[in-house]
Amino acid sequence: MSLPTSTQVTTCPDTDRVGLYIKPRSNGAFFRHLQGVFTPMIYAMSFPASPQPASPTPTHLLYLHGFRSSPQSTKARQMAALMAQRFPDVTWWCPQLPPSPEAAMKLIEVGTASWPKASMAVIGSSLGGFYASCVAAQTGCRAVLLNPAVYPARDLAKHIGVHTSWHDPADTFVFKPEYIDELEQLSPSLLNSSLSISEQFQNNLLLIAAKGDEVLDWREMTARYPSAQLKLLEGSDHALSDFDDH
Repeated sequence: MSLPTSTQVTTCPDTDRVGLYIKPRSNGAFFRHLQGVFTPMIYAMSFPASPQPASPTPTHLLYLHGFRSSPQSTKARQMAALMAQRFPDVTWWCPQLPPSPEAAMKLIEVGTASWPKASMAVIGSSLGGFYASCVAAQTGCRAVLLNPAVYPARDLAKHIGVHTSWHDPADTFVFKPEYIDELEQLSPSLLNSSLSISEQFQNNLLLIAAKGDEVLDWREMTARYPSAQLKLLEGSDHALSDFDDH
């Protein structure tokens, strides 16, 4: 299977392996939401009682991975395959994020500078979910948060030191003490006090939280985003290993 040339994919697995991940379930809330975001007609079919979204159909989608993760994560590769198969005209970007939160947000800012803010969307997992909320606060775009970190400065303070990437043990990086300060400066409420965690901001969010998350507390997630669209999973885990079921 070859990927359409109009789709910008930064994950580069061989095409046979990409094909293995094209198994979205049409009855999953996450994929129904994506279909609703990218195709108003499918949105109406998936949510017959809901009006069509007032915002433009997204033309650009950003995916942000979590701490120690990469564009080679299972969810990122599943999403890349889904976009190539179902939404080939949508610009897709899944960058490798640097360990510095400030540098990560700068990379995102530069990489999406030319994107139309009214028709872009972002998906983020774990720490990437925190970054996604920051992007949404800055731009007003739609966002899907997958088991997002709510207090990353607190949670990552105990992880200062040398780490390896989950998907490449030969790839090491240092998570420095100053990165905690950078995270504290990246609160969405600090980036945009008019949106912050307001209901207006949350109307653009879909939160997918797993009660079985062994790393982060789903109760903190739902408390942070009480007005967001919510898909609460009774089981699953932090990595959402059953991602394509939802």
